[in-house]
Amino acid sequence: MPGTNLTREEAQERARLLTVDAYEIDLDLSGAQEGGTYRSVTVVRFDSAEAGAETFIDLVAPAVHEVELNGRALDVAAVFRDSRITLPHLQAGANELKVVADCAYTNTGEGLHRFVDPVDEQAYLYTQFEVPDARRVFASFEQPDLKATFRFTVKAPSGWTVISNSPTPEPKDDVWSFEPTPRISSYITALIVGPYHSVHSSYEKDGRTVPLGIYCRPSLAEYLDADAIFDVTRMGFDWFEEKFDYDYPFAKYDQLFVPEFNAGAMENAGAVTIRDQYVFRSKVTDAAYETRAETILHELAHMWFGDLVTMEWWNDLWLNESFATYTSVACLAYAEGSGWPHAWTSFTNMKTWAYRQDQLPSTHPIMADIRDLDDVLVNFDGITYGKGASVLKQLVAYVGMDEFFKGVQAYFKAHAFGNTRLTDLLSALEETSGRDLKSWSKAWLETAGINVLRPEIETDENGRVTSFTVLQEAPALPAGAKGESTLRPHRIAIGCYDLDADGKLVRTDRMELDVDGERTTVPFPADKARPAVILLNDDDLSYAKVRLDEESLRFVIGHLGDFTESLPRALCWTSAWDMTRDGELATRDYLALVLSGIGKESDIGVVQSLHRQVKMALDLYATPEWREAGLTQWTDATLAHLRAAEPGSDHQLAWARAFAATARTPQQLDLLRALLDGTEAVEGLTVDTELRWALVQRLAATGLIEEEEIDAEYARDRTAAGERHAASARAARPTEEAKAEAWASVVESDKLPNSLQEAVIAGFVQTDQRELLAPYAEKFFASVKDVWDSRSHEMAQQVAIGLYPALQVSQETLDATDAWLASAEPGAGLRRLISESRSGVERALRARTADAAAATA
Repeated sequence: MPGTNLTREEAQERARLLTVDAYEIDLDLSGAQEGGTYRSVTVVRFDSAEAGAETFIDLVAPAVHEVELNGRALDVAAVFRDSRITLPHLQAGANELKVVADCAYTNTGEGLHRFVDPVDEQAYLYTQFEVPDARRVFASFEQPDLKATFRFTVKAPSGWTVISNSPTPEPKDDVWSFEPTPRISSYITALIVGPYHSVHSSYEKDGRTVPLGIYCRPSLAEYLDADAIFDVTRMGFDWFEEKFDYDYPFAKYDQLFVPEFNAGAMENAGAVTIRDQYVFRSKVTDAAYETRAETILHELAHMWFGDLVTMEWWNDLWLNESFATYTSVACLAYAEGSGWPHAWTSFTNMKTWAYRQDQLPSTHPIMADIRDLDDVLVNFDGITYGKGASVLKQLVAYVGMDEFFKGVQAYFKAHAFGNTRLTDLLSALEETSGRDLKSWSKAWLETAGINVLRPEIETDENGRVTSFTVLQEAPALPAGAKGESTLRPHRIAIGCYDLDADGKLVRTDRMELDVDGERTTVPFPADKARPAVILLNDDDLSYAKVRLDEESLRFVIGHLGDFTESLPRALCWTSAWDMTRDGELATRDYLALVLSGIGKESDIGVVQSLHRQVKMALDLYATPEWREAGLTQWTDATLAHLRAAEPGSDHQLAWARAFAATARTPQQLDLLRALLDGTEAVEGLTVDTELRWALVQRLAATGLIEEEEIDAEYARDRTAAGERHAASARAARPTEEAKAEAWASVVESDKLPNSLQEAVIAGFVQTDQRELLAPYAEKFFASVKDVWDSRSHEMAQQVAIGLYPALQVSQETLDATDAWLASAEPGAGLRRLISESRSGVERALRARTADAAAATA
């Protein structure tokens, strides 16, 4: 029984048989305010290569009323089963299919999502179709290589707006009839429907005009900084059109900030949907604006790479995501007028995600083996995004940026509105660069795992370098991972750093070379004194874990904050975090390093990353006996930095949030209460709506705020965001009753929408409540498979990841996980997620052993 799955072989056979011409989709959404179901009528014209052949079209719907193939009515009961409609006896050449169905609005962020804003009590709709959810709205051949044109006709309530991939028409009698799209894949079609607020502008170049639109709910309109969003968008248009040498390929470009969105954004052709948390209701740091800008540019890059040219099958998903990630960061770093020229520093956070993913038992080659839809649904991971983009950066260093983009230009021109495989891109790059990329591809794209680079340096009695070798290691892949570890060619820079007269660490020399094999000799200048710090992979050209030699490490521990540039600082911070996660640096020593250097860290994104990593290290990697002492040290430091920060600065806000997340002594919690009540203030710190909720969350988790006060706070902020925060705060309370109520609402009921379920899970899991949460480990293993089997992918994944007993760091948790894996017979997707969480517990145990050893050293 296929259920809702689709295998690669089935898709290949269907693509061999069919060529799809056009869809006409007629949706009656006039009852959207009330919800329930809606009428969906699909007419699709396609050619068959064979007479008499049989195939199927995909549809997930509560009811199908009519199926008519080439004018002949089919028995619905006989042909509709398991999300498929069987299409027998096809004609050679042209065929026409009509399907009439009732489809359902969802609250899971998949298909046609329906949300009611508590502010105006109006319904707002949007579609999310990647990977396989267009079939929840209309009958479709749900695979990326069966492209077609799509003509949408939508009946909507009076006064509403309907946006799709094609330019928005004038409605007639509340019916919106759109022009057909160019040939695109079903997963990037879109509809956004409701009484949305909008702002309009345009992109002008060489006599062309591309209409630009930005949409959000009216309740967020006062916070919408449309000019800033348009500025980033136009910067992206300029940079991408120059680098790609291909005009923007669609008729207009709308960006729609929508509620309860599961991902960051989605690259629907000409109608990008973006999570509306990016419309900032309260003060945020510049790191948040940079992340939003990168998201905007990431989706814009997809208009070419993903939408204009699309992968044939999902094993090349990485090409879409890695390319969009690399080019969006490159645009931020290099485009004229960018506000974030340090974007490669921020990219180190993306690589940290990749390094973590690449050390899990589920690690896989960048070009993953995607056997079916279940495989791809759990493959939007750190390897697909972070490692892939890192490897593209490595490829640019290898072939040269000009040659890289010349190859990309040829690729777009050759394959516009078509489908491709990796070999198509590599062939274009080989042509423009003159390099043979087959061995490079095999080493980097077709193997899993991560290399470690270490310097081996010898000096004479006068401190001059007499020998310098880069050692490359290929650690064994984690138990359960497929494949074998391998050494790879790396194009890296090596930076030499010394203190200048002002006490700043400045780069005094840079060498760039190819590292290959276990040992690579570095041509270090003869008779040159050894610098204070030697940094492998300076400028972050390659993808590898980097270690410092002992002398450099000793110096960096005392001077990490003294680098004048943010990127080498970030690389050293990343190395220290890697060492902590790998058990090479004790958690207490990592804390000491951060406390010694973070005060000098000017990059706010790095500061906030360190905040998260220190808290994670203390919660998971510290020995239980020392954990509270470490948390006390950290919390005292967060308060001291809060008080010392420049009033009104990003650093002040970041430290306020860090303090709110960990305040623990009666005096510290009293300060949170006083800040919330307004009886005490920190100069320059505005306790706005979002910061108030951060204070409420911590006070609720420590038992100092009851449900009545949470309700009162929600009454102050009766918005969708306020509803999420209140749900999280209720679940955070340290009582058996609160935990039981939260658990029941998520696990025993399936009524919560995606965003509220996510909020309840986030509140339920509190790192200071291990004993209270311990009984839920057994309950998790008893229920997770039923949840997975009965719910949509997004909803089930939230539960499988979010409620796994990760805080119960013990051999007992590993044993319970192993027993469940052996007995429950989970499918591949659920098995992967549980195995990844198990790996986290295993890593935490190793790190605790290292921390314990440091305590007795």
